[in-house]
Amino acid sequence: MSLCALAPAVSADSVSALDGETVMAVSAAPAIPPAAVPAWIVAIQILLYTIVTLICIYTLRHYWFTINRLFGVQRHPYIDVDTARWPSVTVMIPAHNEEAVIAHALEALMVVDYPHEKLQIMPVNDRSTDRTGAIIDDFARSHPGIVKPIHRESGDPGKAAVLRYATPFADGAILLVFDADYIPGRGLIKQLVAPFFDPEVGAVMGRVVPFNVERNLLTRLLDLERAGGYQVDQQARMNMHLVPQYGGTVGGVGRRALQSVGGWRQDTLAEDTDITYRLLLGGWKTVYQNRSECYEEVPETWIARVRQVRRWATGHNEATARYSVPLLRNSRASFLEKLDGLLLLGVYVMPALVLLGWILAIVLFFAGEYKLHGIVALLAITAYAGLGNFAVFFEIAAATYLDGSRRRIRLLPFIVFGFVVSLMAINRAILRQLFVPLIGRVRVWQKTQRFRKPS
Repeated sequence: MSLCALAPAVSADSVSALDGETVMAVSAAPAIPPAAVPAWIVAIQILLYTIVTLICIYTLRHYWFTINRLFGVQRHPYIDVDTARWPSVTVMIPAHNEEAVIAHALEALMVVDYPHEKLQIMPVNDRSTDRTGAIIDDFARSHPGIVKPIHRESGDPGKAAVLRYATPFADGAILLVFDADYIPGRGLIKQLVAPFFDPEVGAVMGRVVPFNVERNLLTRLLDLERAGGYQVDQQARMNMHLVPQYGGTVGGVGRRALQSVGGWRQDTLAEDTDITYRLLLGGWKTVYQNRSECYEEVPETWIARVRQVRRWATGHNEATARYSVPLLRNSRASFLEKLDGLLLLGVYVMPALVLLGWILAIVLFFAGEYKLHGIVALLAITAYAGLGNFAVFFEIAAATYLDGSRRRIRLLPFIVFGFVVSLMAINRAILRQLFVPLIGRVRVWQKTQRFRKPS
């Protein structure tokens, strides 16, 4: 028997008679308002959409830089300066327990193409417990008048503290800074000094190229990352008059510019980012010289790489907290410099925001907000995993093309391993930054491990 047969019989006349009352009764029934969305759900949605927007901005930024590098006008305004009245230069080399590498750097500097009467080499033995000090003194005895050794017996650890200590002993109008493991080319000093003939230039940065690429998969991946970061990112910023970053090594600052912003700060783990933004706020320009190559030893173990990234993230995020608001308020920087400067400051914050975005998307999904917000959030974050990373892949691929070494592109899929490791290392550094002040632990400078053997 059908359900219709169980319904009570109603005649047509009865329906007609009750029709008006039925309509009135239905019309009089109160409407049920839709359930209000909880305030915490709305807050999560707003935060998630903000994160997704930032992710999209950074993705477009990678594409913008790559397209400019491939098809835009390339600025190399100082590279052809070869004959000039060269200023006095001091090359500062902070060295803490660097017996394995310091001799190679000093040997290369002894044969650079720069007037020796204008060149001062200043290796700074920073509290070393190995043979670093003895090696430096041997070079000073062999090359009197050009090598001026400095021995720092005590003080805070870190490159920033070393530079602040040693700068008063330097005689040069231009201060170049090299890491102890770097090996400069013969013409590098002139190339780095040439931009300082422009009175607006406060700092200069050359290109860092790994020389121990063939050691293992990690060194090959770091070679690709360095290529993308310098060959594409830094040169694109130079092309578009944005904010090339002084990278702490293979670069230098003008003494007058450095003094005008108060000298080196030693309460930072990223003296390079710190001085980049203080010079920018002071109205000085930073120049990137893509053809000025210097060769470094990149980490050969993942543990050394993680420690390096954690130190970079900690110091960079300190600069983010310190200079974001002053940059926005600065009247000397253009709008594009402010925008690029803020995005550059935020690069070590984004991994934490990406992780937070994944968590928020999952929370919305399980909270039942799936009709629109859950789908959009999950798709957006998933799209970043493909599109955002692909933008970086695109940047690195462009760098290998520009370098003329296209065979390296076969390693591109493995870059994801480096991204995952960096993501974990950066988030750990951020958590440590948030909680260390609460437990009162002292911040520790972790020097990058060297893998060459002493000669």
